[in-house]
Amino acid sequence: MYAYQQQKPERRLHVVPDRKRSSIVINRPVIKKKKKTNPIVEFFRLIVVLSFLGAFIYYVFPTSFNRLIENVFFPKRINMNIGAMPNLEIKDNKISKMRTVDLYSIANPVTNYISNDMFLNRLLLTPTIQKIHSEVTTMYHTNEMTGLKKQLLALAAQYPMIKPAIYVWEYENGKYLEINADKIYPAASIIKLPVLVRMFKSIEAKQMTIYDEMTLTDYYKSSGSGNLQYAMSGRKYSLDSLAKTMIQDSDNTATNMIMSKLGGMDDVNIGLRDWGISKTYVRTWLPDLAGTNKTTARDMAKILYNLDNPGFLNINSREYIIDYLSHVKNNRLIEAGLGEGAMFVHKTGDIGTMLGDAGIVYSQNGKKYIVVILANRPHNAPQGKEFIVKASSLIYKSVVE
Repeated sequence: MYAYQQQKPERRLHVVPDRKRSSIVINRPVIKKKKKTNPIVEFFRLIVVLSFLGAFIYYVFPTSFNRLIENVFFPKRINMNIGAMPNLEIKDNKISKMRTVDLYSIANPVTNYISNDMFLNRLLLTPTIQKIHSEVTTMYHTNEMTGLKKQLLALAAQYPMIKPAIYVWEYENGKYLEINADKIYPAASIIKLPVLVRMFKSIEAKQMTIYDEMTLTDYYKSSGSGNLQYAMSGRKYSLDSLAKTMIQDSDNTATNMIMSKLGGMDDVNIGLRDWGISKTYVRTWLPDLAGTNKTTARDMAKILYNLDNPGFLNINSREYIIDYLSHVKNNRLIEAGLGEGAMFVHKTGDIGTMLGDAGIVYSQNGKKYIVVILANRPHNAPQGKEFIVKASSLIYKSVVE
């Protein structure tokens, strides 16, 4: 056998010509030395963070949890709908109002200011388009009563704290007058007029009768004007009786009962929209002391004008409505400025900051005109009543005498 010996490769020397070596700069990360922190500063910083976190948990989180998270993800209450009234809850065998989160209002905040309709207690912004063959007609205008308008503006200048809206329309020649007639005002109890008309439109549609009865319960009882709130629960009242009390005594409890019978505020708003009434709507069950139910002088005049429209109301409905409106007990506003022998069918409204009256004047000499006066004023300021009475007197003398 031959011994095998692995030979190592020869190492060759390469002669590199002498030349200048190029200098290569290598960028290396600069490691900064950490500054020494002051333990006292860090301690106070920790205290501030913990204080902020504690305040958030104590003040903000419970409110957010109760109003949003709990109601949306952990509902513990029974949602009821009784008589189309607001949502209720049952807790400890007692009925009380339910807390709700209106996510729609959060997503659509603008509807709180420019909404013109409501559905399921939700504010909506919908186009108000009068139907081509609508039952409702609009007053025709001829000449504006410019002389009377100057007198009323001069009167308003004497009451700078009063902000009035006035609309007048004369039947014989179609003469008219308007001051802020399209400006939106709180409706107060004048909103009961469209509620009344809507009730009779439902009766004509055979959805109910004037003899239908409703039972008064504590739930319907509402503070403010009217004595029905003090009546014994369990008593039954016909729609005729409730409507009469709603208009003549301006009873809030009767109004809420009628709106409930109709289907709630939504039904009233749908009716107004169908009639081409664009700026009047119901947003709150009465009493509406905050003035969230709105109207304009022109809208109310349009409703009054169509009381005489046989294509809108039949003769039976009209007779009931005129009878209610001609026995309103509050005769201290427009009626106080009318001449002797004049008859006035109307509805008043008063929530302290807004005083108003809207109706139709029938004079002894056969003259007939619609007049609506709304007056924003300092709370319960007597100047509001004084202005309305004096304005009514000027209007009567100009139109009738």
